Amino acid sequence: MLPEVVATRYVVPLREGGSLPGLMEADDLGTYVVKFRGAGQGLGTLVAEIVSGQLARALGLPVPELVTVLVDAGLAAGEPDQEVQDLLRASGGRNLGIDYLPGAFDLDPVAFGVDADFAGRVLWFDALVGNVDRSWRNPNLLHWHGAPYLIDHGATLTFQYNWPAADRWPPRPYDARDHVLLGCHADVAGADAALGPRVTADLVGAALADVPADWLATGPAAYADRLLARVAARAEWVPPLVEAAAAGAGERTPTRGARPSWLDGGWGPPGGSSGGGAPRVGGP
Repeated sequence: MLPEVVATRYVVPLREGGSLPGLMEADDLGTYVVKFRGAGQGLGTLVAEIVSGQLARALGLPVPELVTVLVDAGLAAGEPDQEVQDLLRASGGRNLGIDYLPGAFDLDPVAFGVDADFAGRVLWFDALVGNVDRSWRNPNLLHWHGAPYLIDHGATLTFQYNWPAADRWPPRPYDARDHVLLGCHADVAGADAALGPRVTADLVGAALADVPADWLATGPAAYADRLLARVAARAEWVPPLVEAAAAGAGERTPTRGARPSWLDGGWGPPGGSSGGGAPRVGGP
């Protein structure tokens, strides 16, 4: 299971998305972007965040640390915003926290440069988990302390929202046309050769073991079966992805030039966005 912390203070809401994540301080003296169980997107997004985030970490892709955050619904009493009050009251218990990276930049692949190996691994990974939310409009990539970080995996594993049709998900081609790294000469074939054999039953099982059991819509085996079937179906979706990466090589698509989404909402420093691609400085 993920480490568990206890929320001690609600700092600020992050209002760029519908789920209204918030910045919270915890009893370990850490600061976390918290995505709440009571938000409209439901527990499925939290499951996707953990499973995809932990798979990415196991495959050597950089993601911020994940924790579960115990939220006392009584914290709502101290909040002046009615929407925040309602959300905290609906989210008593265990929620998802992502380590806050103060001072992070939006990672624009044109401005920073992204090598073909890293681009290929991210593109391959996003195809594996069906990530529909790493487009040039919403890159969900940060640059922090000289390194790139992948954030916001709530829009993955979409099969969990339609179990009767879940068996059609594994071989489905990945639509990479809007992917932010498509123009980076992504080495998808190399990524497939390096990462594909590493996605084993043990690896997937370990990622699922980090999800609280009461968050899963069904038993963990059903999730594992679809992910392992996705790996087994690589001959169906990898070749089109290689072709898409080759066709898009060298195309430079502008990123949105503002703070990135984080769990369906921006997460710049309290008090406002850094704006215009400027660095986010300081912590809360």
